[in-house]
Amino acid sequence: MSDRWLIALDIDGTLLREDGVISPDVIAAVQRVRDLGHEVMLATGRSVSMTLPILDRFEITPRYVVCSNGSITLKRDPNAPTGYSRAAVDSFNPSEVLTTIRATLENASYAVEDETGLYRYSGYFPDSSLGASSEKVSFDELLKHAATRVVVISPEHQIEEFLSIVERMGLHKVTYNVGWTAWLDIAPDGVNKATALERVRGWLDIPRSRVLAIGDGRNDIDMLQWASERGRGVAMGQAPDEVLAAANEVTATDLDDGVAVLFATL
Repeated sequence: MSDRWLIALDIDGTLLREDGVISPDVIAAVQRVRDLGHEVMLATGRSVSMTLPILDRFEITPRYVVCSNGSITLKRDPNAPTGYSRAAVDSFNPSEVLTTIRATLENASYAVEDETGLYRYSGYFPDSSLGASSEKVSFDELLKHAATRVVVISPEHQIEEFLSIVERMGLHKVTYNVGWTAWLDIAPDGVNKATALERVRGWLDIPRSRVLAIGDGRNDIDMLQWASERGRGVAMGQAPDEVLAAANEVTATDLDDGVAVLFATL
């Protein structure tokens, strides 16, 4: 199919509503667009173990899947137990950034995800927020392991206050995005959904003008800017202002099945 689109879908707040519900209309719309011959894939901040079940719920098997905000890219592999193997992994030494943040956010909780998807964490994380593969350790133990992602949560701070604190830290050596209130995702330097998707686009040999990305969160800003440069970057209707500004299109909210509304035009 020479005119196919590379369609990158965020999960939470885009395919899934805040309460975890997936609309049957959204499932049907995703499957219809896939059946038209477009390359429909996921690009998410979720870990691998929390992403693969979403593929099952939509009954799609894209050639590539971007996880952990771009740090891990999966490739379809019929010989792998899960059906996917790692095509690319970006990691970094988290010790400097962890000690820098801890000096400012003494009461925060911290987690380090490695390339296998295991989270080592100190402090407290809500049930299931790190997925099934997690292990509580001391803070010092976190410094010893290469990270595909560092997560920091500080429930005592409101989102705008947390953003301000993060900006003042000057985390120039890593790429960071704040998710829901007081949740900070830190990726390797220069790694985000956009960098991973550009790599996938090259592998698939799809023109930049035929990329379509949909998202709602701050961790989608790079992806939406990348897609908007020559293709279509679509923000969900409920997205914050800075996310809306990164897109060149806006669809309906997640509660109004924004993905299905958009796909009705394809």
